Amino acid sequence: MTYRQWHDDFADRHQEIVRMLEERSDEELIDYFRYENMRKRHPAFCPLYEEEERCHDMENLNCYLCGCPHFRYCDEGIDTVNGKVRYSLCAIEAREGKTFETDTAIHQDCSDCPLPHLHGFIKKYFDRNWGRIMAECEACETIGKAEGQKPESTA
Repeated sequence: MTYRQWHDDFADRHQEIVRMLEERSDEELIDYFRYENMRKRHPAFCPLYEEEERCHDMENLNCYLCGCPHFRYCDEGIDTVNGKVRYSLCAIEAREGKTFETDTAIHQDCSDCPLPHLHGFIKKYFDRNWGRIMAECEACETIGKAEGQKPESTA
């Protein structure tokens, strides 16, 4: 599955739940997306729910955002770093972030970053339309072109 496919699929699943809860206040909607509640009421929403696993080892895990509005990706590659195509990065270079690298690729690894699962962070970026929150995540048109560093270049 590509980043774009995941993004579109998640947006659809998220919007389905939000539509069911449109009478709730913003605060109630955010609270509804608590891990424990979502795992029980929407086991198909996340593949980790069926295994009773969490993506992040933290209390009060909230699944409203799942992804992060600071995550940037391009399925064709953002740029090239040390001969490897970088497909994703953290726009704020969060200190908890790291990378996953293969011989030919670099991907952002957000597994140690709790930001998008924190109640205050969700409130800061809140919108009932997840796609609007994540509108800047697909970076194919912005990062590579703005910096002139498409995958055949060297960063």
